[in-house]
Amino acid sequence: MKRIGIFGWGIVAPKSPDIDSFEQNLAQATSWMEPFNGFGPSHFLVGRPEFDFRVYKPWIDTHFEPRKFSQLNEKMGDNVKFAIGGFIQALNQNPGIGEELGALGTQAHVYVATGLGDFPMQFEIMLRYHRAQKCWNRFWCQDTHHPELAAYRSASRAEKKETITRRKAPEDPDNYSLEDEKYDLAREVWYDFWVNRSDGLTQYLKQLKEIEAESITGDIESGKRHIIRRKMAAIRQLNAEYGCPVEPWNAVNPKLLWNIPNIPASQISILGHITGPAFAPVAACSGFGTALKLAVNAIRLDQAKAVVVGATDPKPHPLSVGTFYGARVLSHDGSVSKPFTGLRGTHVAGGACVWIVGDADYLMGRGFKPLGLEILSVALTSDADHIITPSRKGSLAAIHEAMDEAQVKPEQIATWDMHATATPGDWMELQNALNVFPGTTRFTARKGSFGHGMSVCGGWELTAQHLGFAKGKLLPINLDENEIHPQIRPYHCCLVGSDTEAPKGEVAGKINMGVGGINICAICRRWR
Repeated sequence: MKRIGIFGWGIVAPKSPDIDSFEQNLAQATSWMEPFNGFGPSHFLVGRPEFDFRVYKPWIDTHFEPRKFSQLNEKMGDNVKFAIGGFIQALNQNPGIGEELGALGTQAHVYVATGLGDFPMQFEIMLRYHRAQKCWNRFWCQDTHHPELAAYRSASRAEKKETITRRKAPEDPDNYSLEDEKYDLAREVWYDFWVNRSDGLTQYLKQLKEIEAESITGDIESGKRHIIRRKMAAIRQLNAEYGCPVEPWNAVNPKLLWNIPNIPASQISILGHITGPAFAPVAACSGFGTALKLAVNAIRLDQAKAVVVGATDPKPHPLSVGTFYGARVLSHDGSVSKPFTGLRGTHVAGGACVWIVGDADYLMGRGFKPLGLEILSVALTSDADHIITPSRKGSLAAIHEAMDEAQVKPEQIATWDMHATATPGDWMELQNALNVFPGTTRFTARKGSFGHGMSVCGGWELTAQHLGFAKGKLLPINLDENEIHPQIRPYHCCLVGSDTEAPKGEVAGKINMGVGGINICAICRRWR
């Protein structure tokens, strides 16, 4: 069976703009959380990624035309930029690996996961569209553009009631006082209905159609530029004649398209001249591990020699903080919530993790050096039980499948990194682990340090495990015995705490359990 190795890695995380600072922070048993101010004053703590895209400008300028950086900086959102930063870091771990990825042709792949996607960007674009649509509707419902509404406004109460009944119109917002909380929504629904009957808008659209109906004639390449310019000039003149606001379809920024979930992988493929498949697996908290599983499969099936895998998540946003809190999995008391302690919930975080994995013997034969640990196996299972609460059966199936594929026994596992989110599920997860592994296995859980990135958490946790274990260390956790929940405290001897430890054994394991019930388990070993 082909051996799988890591030949590059890069990190964007809270307080960690790169892999070196990430490793330095891991040496200290501290929290990387900070207050979240998205709601104004609140007690939420989050893991805000430390990142400056300008750091990567010299590399991009060296490999591409001068305008490439500005194009990426203007058009790409944080998710894409985080992933690009992680990829460039990964290339720097093994000089020449970038050229190798390009030379491999379709035998180099890119799988970069995401959890919630770049919804902060989507949110801002949707807000702009919503405002533009409301303004557009009100404009075309003015008396000068809408004779029917003009007549309605000057009609008697009885005539107005008859018009609403006949037209099956919504309730007139003037029936509400300006202070009534229903007024704004009623007015929006009102204009949304009547704009469809605006004579002025009908005439405007007729003229717009004539402009947009012009087709390209003659040479296509030169013709398309000329026709776009003519159309835009004609539309500007038309809008000036009517004095209308920006059209709602023009208020939608194309960045919404440039930043769909597969674009981080696509941009990496462009920057690395990688011509194999590039796409985004989506598996919530198991996203990074899912990308890694697909990579292992592709390499062992001889479909790829190397795969760029990763995950990227946006910085904390009111929507992500709010939705996690609404799901009752987020802490909101102003103090750091750690796994196995008060079980009050986790903390939202954002950033990226990117690895370059590959056929170890092939890449070592090409002069490249592996990092971290050898990847023995990755298993994926689904609970088929509950959308948010992990099951015993599903996660145990992943653990046993991974160990069987790796041909290792429970007593060989020196350390096991847990998904542990500081929620009641920690107790079930710990019970599962205690039932599988002997007393010599040391358990780690790091979301109390850098928080919970929706898809990237597994990448951060695996990288942390590899950085320490490959050097004969179990890096410390900011966990004190006195903090541990009373029901869990009898098992504190199994948990790594605030002191660095020396592992007893050669094999490490890791599990993540994602929203939707998908589990990933990875088994890795020190290089022999």
